[in-house]
Amino acid sequence: MQEEIETCIEIINKGGIILYPTDTIWGIGCDANNEEAVKKVYDLKQRPDHKALICLVADVRMLEQNIYEVPEAAYDIIEFATKPTTIIYDKPTRVAKNLVGNDDTLAIRVAQDEFCQKLIRKLKRPLVSTSANISGEPSPQSFSEISDKILKDVDYVVNLHRDKKSGKPSVIIKLSNDGLVKVIRK
Repeated sequence: MQEEIETCIEIINKGGIILYPTDTIWGIGCDANNEEAVKKVYDLKQRPDHKALICLVADVRMLEQNIYEVPEAAYDIIEFATKPTTIIYDKPTRVAKNLVGNDDTLAIRVAQDEFCQKLIRKLKRPLVSTSANISGEPSPQSFSEISDKILKDVDYVVNLHRDKKSGKPSVIIKLSNDGLVKVIRK
């Protein structure tokens, strides 16, 4: 695992994009601070850039470094959620501008997967995480379902967990600083 992490860090630091296993489904990722890398992800997915992407962070501390004000309810959701849960926050900071939604929000999940946590800790910044499919196509439920185009066009494919059946995409909750809570995806 350590060798895979080192290779990913090298690729990500050069502005590259990776294909990697997450705590939900296989994801396409890059440095969340690098606008050019984020653009590559949008281009690869053929996804309009007004449709936001998710970021993974290693822990609550990293979350707090990238959101102006984390609502108190977020801490309980993160601690007590029984499945991977992504929260859409107001006023993100320190991330690429093309990652931030038109409404000044950003979707972030605290990674539960050991590989993701170690990779993000070593990277020391958030990692983009979006499903490994072309926009509008079904999300692959296993590595074997990932399209040849995705496999060919990423800069590196992580060699871990390729036999593992993926879980479901994360739950997504919008949690505004004004107290609004809205479930986007169950």
